[in-house]
Amino acid sequence: MTTPAGSAETNLPRTGPSGFDDRRPPERELLDDCVHCGFCLPTCPTYQLWGEEMDSPRGRIYLMDLVEKGDIGLSGPVTEHIDRCLGCMACVTACPSGVQYDRLLESVRPQIERNVERETSDRLFRNAIFALFPYKRRLRAAALPGALYQKMRKVPAIAKLAEKLPGRFAAMESLLPPVSVREAFAKLPAYTPAVGERRARVALLSGCVQDVFFHRVNEATVRVLAAEGCDVLVPAGQGCCGALELHAGREDSALARARREIAIYERLDVDHVVTNVAGCGSSMKEYGHLLSDDPEWAERAAAFSARVRDVHEVLADLEPRAPRHPFRGRVAYHDACHLGHAQKVRAQPRTVLRSIPELQLVDLPEAELCCGSAGIYNMVMPEAAGDLGARKAANVRSVEPDVIVTANPGCLLQIGKHLNAGDDTDPIPLLHPVQLLDASIRGIPVPRS
Repeated sequence: MTTPAGSAETNLPRTGPSGFDDRRPPERELLDDCVHCGFCLPTCPTYQLWGEEMDSPRGRIYLMDLVEKGDIGLSGPVTEHIDRCLGCMACVTACPSGVQYDRLLESVRPQIERNVERETSDRLFRNAIFALFPYKRRLRAAALPGALYQKMRKVPAIAKLAEKLPGRFAAMESLLPPVSVREAFAKLPAYTPAVGERRARVALLSGCVQDVFFHRVNEATVRVLAAEGCDVLVPAGQGCCGALELHAGREDSALARARREIAIYERLDVDHVVTNVAGCGSSMKEYGHLLSDDPEWAERAAAFSARVRDVHEVLADLEPRAPRHPFRGRVAYHDACHLGHAQKVRAQPRTVLRSIPELQLVDLPEAELCCGSAGIYNMVMPEAAGDLGARKAANVRSVEPDVIVTANPGCLLQIGKHLNAGDDTDPIPLLHPVQLLDASIRGIPVPRS
């Protein structure tokens, strides 16, 4: 489909019943906000890859408009082009008209999941992903064979077999995080008191993938918050916040998880609910909107979302109190899309990093372009994700950093995969910013991962 953007066809009256069902379809007012100016095009990863109009934000809005007017159905090209979208929200940042593409995408993906029959192989692959990743116990169980596999992967014969895996399975295999059984089964303390005078009381979302495979980031987060005067609570019973499912259009299960998390955290007497994962934070801040039409949960969800803060927001608001040891090196900061574009949290991580003496902070070229991680995107769309990952890795290398930091586990895995592919030298450390700050406060060497 090559209908030019800005075509008068977008203003034609409805020709038939809407192709959307009546459950939270995209709002006509939001569709009409797009004036097809094209300011989004340079920031859209898929448009940059392919130059295809329907793989740009304005092109996808045009398709949504046609479905809403009953001109076309959801299956076929609409599903294809919506699936190709990373949901990075760079277009939201770039748009001079304030088009809420995030809300439009958020409403259309569940429509596709409810109403479009996917091919069997695609459906089974997606079901397998969501049968594992949101469940902490299942992830811990998977850590045992995962750790064994990573040791066996060093055997040449096993490595050769792994290289022959087909597309999606090869992508999953290449993105396996370093598995530590000890970390996978480690638990955060339920309560960590502030060091010195208490300045805030917070509850931390430990997460699912984050807590099992990036537990060291959670540990660093607790230490840093306590060092800066925060009592830190980690409530029992918490689980996945629903972000992965929400961004993939699996609305029912995502909202069920949202309700459970709200019920757990609303009982706590805390100033903030803190997250150290960009994707989780963006979803949790949207609970109020997502449950706004649920009479039982609307007010509770809005109150919960109002308390959610990214860890960098909390730390940036607190005057640094814990002494920092210098870090003499170049640190490249990658803006995770759901932190920079979705949450508009850009200055705070840089402020936190600049509190470390002698650290030289450098930004990346094409910083607005997604690295290709995007939730499950690098598993279901491995070729496009691979092209974006290679492009991001080249931009990282161009600034010659000593350390790379970013606030999302998916970004850490995606950039690491492409940055260090085939490199026999010491890989550049990829860390969450709080890990670097934690090392500075404690006066220890910067960790390698």
